[in-house]
Amino acid sequence: MTVTIAVVGAGARGQIYARAAAADGRARIVAVADPDPARRAALAAEHDLPEQACFTGWADLAAVPKLADAVVIATQDRLHVEPAVAFAELGYAILLEKPLAPTEVEARRIVEAVERSGVVFAICHVLRYTAYTKAFKELLGSGRLGSISSVQHLEPVGWWHMAHSFVRGAWRNAAESGPMLLTKSCHDIDWLLHLVGEKPVAVSSFGSLTHFRPENRPEGASTRCVSCPVEPTCPYSAPRLYLGCLGDPDREFWPLGAVTSDATVAGVTHALETGPYGRCVYDCDNDVVDQQVVTLEFAGGATASFTMTAFTPLEHRKTRVFGTYGFAEGDGRHIRIVDFVTGAEETLDTGTNAGASLADGHGGGDAGLIRAFIDAVAAGDPAPLGADPAEALLGHLVVWGAERARETRTVQAL
Repeated sequence: MTVTIAVVGAGARGQIYARAAAADGRARIVAVADPDPARRAALAAEHDLPEQACFTGWADLAAVPKLADAVVIATQDRLHVEPAVAFAELGYAILLEKPLAPTEVEARRIVEAVERSGVVFAICHVLRYTAYTKAFKELLGSGRLGSISSVQHLEPVGWWHMAHSFVRGAWRNAAESGPMLLTKSCHDIDWLLHLVGEKPVAVSSFGSLTHFRPENRPEGASTRCVSCPVEPTCPYSAPRLYLGCLGDPDREFWPLGAVTSDATVAGVTHALETGPYGRCVYDCDNDVVDQQVVTLEFAGGATASFTMTAFTPLEHRKTRVFGTYGFAEGDGRHIRIVDFVTGAEETLDTGTNAGASLADGHGGGDAGLIRAFIDAVAAGDPAPLGADPAEALLGHLVVWGAERARETRTVQAL
């Protein structure tokens, strides 16, 4: 069976999922919907779509008779709920980019629509679908570490990635997109719940916007990098980042693709002179946190701490698991295991070669998710996805609980 897929939202995530589906060999892209004519035309050309299979928006696609087995919804976060509900009611299997939605009310609407329709549904928690995650989960399930006492998990966002996406970019302002913990880290929280395998019962959190603020602007800095005398020594130089992408196809796709479609020195320079990605990081309308700590308590008494910080290289997540019989720490590629009985150490190579960024496919998670989704759609059975809609919602509920805890400086029951 060839699984047919329509793509709603032809930006970076929509393109990535479409390419992964086509590369799998068991799926075919048959339609695209996007209001941007250039993005729509580019995806149509890549997948050889006729004009009648191209739509200016999700509503136009939903208005015609069902023309695919599944739909990928990769619109901006605040444009998830209406298409997700509509396509569920039309009987499409749905692959929805994370997060579910900016609010609990909207997220519950999506889950209720999916459960009511009975369609195959997956949220793009790509971290679940890497070989590294599978190996870590199998290790914990084997009992080698005994019972989990606690977990430490670090998300190293990357200094330039923070500046790109969350200071200058589309996810910089909570009112326009959502809090950082939701838009960036909801799949880390989901991953922790998946790893521990217990119900979370309480959450606390601290975090703030510590650095990317007007009062931290260097003396003499301009409002734009291209005219700034401080730019050569600034870690967040836009010309250094974006001109440095030229000549590298992966980096021209991302992050440069968000800045301009003209991958030339002149094109990049013009974009930095006129567009949002050339602004001084201390002179933007950003308000999302640049560091946050979340602490979880699980029903069985285990605890977990999660740290998200901008001030790192962009690397794979780092995780330590403290068990009653052993210890394990992972770096996204390898897992070091220490046995408390023998004192022996072992390093497990999970076979992960891809990097952690969007351009690298999130360590194989993008391709792994697509394989599982195609398996589920082909079989008409969500089992290959390993998570149902209620489980997808649970991680989001923890995020919203953590945000309430951070804002009120309280511990929130879950």
